[in-house]
This record gives sequence, structure tokens and C-alpha cells, in this order.
Amino acid sequence: MTPKTPSESRTTMTDMVLPSETNALQNLFGGELLARMDRAASIAAGRHSRRITVTASVNHVAFNLAVPLGSVVTVEAAVSRAYTTSMEVYIDVWIEDRYNGKRTKANEAIYTFVAVDETGKPTEVPPLQPETDLEKERYAGALRRKQLSLVLAGKMKPNEATELKALFMQG
Repeated sequence: MTPKTPSESRTTMTDMVLPSETNALQNLFGGELLARMDRAASIAAGRHSRRITVTASVNHVAFNLAVPLGSVVTVEAAVSRAYTTSMEVYIDVWIEDRYNGKRTKANEAIYTFVAVDETGKPTEVPPLQPETDLEKERYAGALRRKQLSLVLAGKMKPNEATELKALFMQG
């Protein structure tokens, strides 16, 4: 399969936070933000694989800043690493100041998706070729995150996690 770049999967969704989407503090519900991130990540994974994709796991979510009522919120997602049938998707969430247009990173997340065929059976995805420094950093980090997840799940022995060992052995 021909490798694809993260920019080929990049998905940007911009919307406004409405009253029905907020909690008692007038901030966007965390679950609403998770759903927005899941939709953007699903589109990104589908663009990379050109297949139906299903959420396999939510690996990391950081709610660093509240997203207030009326905010313009942008969710950006792109595939950060592709494996045989799965893809890690990195998601950045931005809040835009309506008055000066300044964007502030509010949250981030990392989801894993699996590409499936019409019967729901996992199917191969193209490899990923990162281009920018940030894409290369996220690509390298994805393998460490995967190895850590496998070790914690008991599916990989710690001494087999070569990328993790290299991280701790750096002088």
C-alpha cells in the first residue's frame, strides 16, 4: 500500500457552544466534547484508510481548559500512526476568542480506530509517512504509547518493549 501523510487525513470541525450543551457552570459538557472529538477522529481515520472505522479505544484525554458557553470551538484531528489495521488519531481542541481571533489550545486527546470491511472484519490500512517535526514527534510517541498499553494489558513483556526501554535508557 502507498503511504499517506497526516495532512491527507486532517479533519477540522468548528462549531459554537450552545446552552443545551453546557453544564451548571455554563461550560461545555465533557461528554459533548468527547463526542465531537470522536466524530472528527473517525473522519480522519476514514480519510486515511478509506474504510469504515470504529473506535477501539480512547487512550488519553486532557481537559485542560473549560470551554465556556458561546465559545467558538475547533476540533482538529489527524492520523498520527498507522499499524496493520489500526490507526492512532491525535486530536487538538482550540478555543477562539470571538473579539480578536486568537486561538488557545484547550484540550487534546488520542484515540485508536480500527478499519473494518463491510462485514466488520479488521482490514489493512496504508502506512503513515509523517512530514513535519510535530508529525514525526507524534509518530514516534505513538509506538511508545502502544507498547506501554500492551505491557499494562499483559499482552507484551516489559523486556520486549524496545521503544520504552530506549526512552528510559537515554543518558
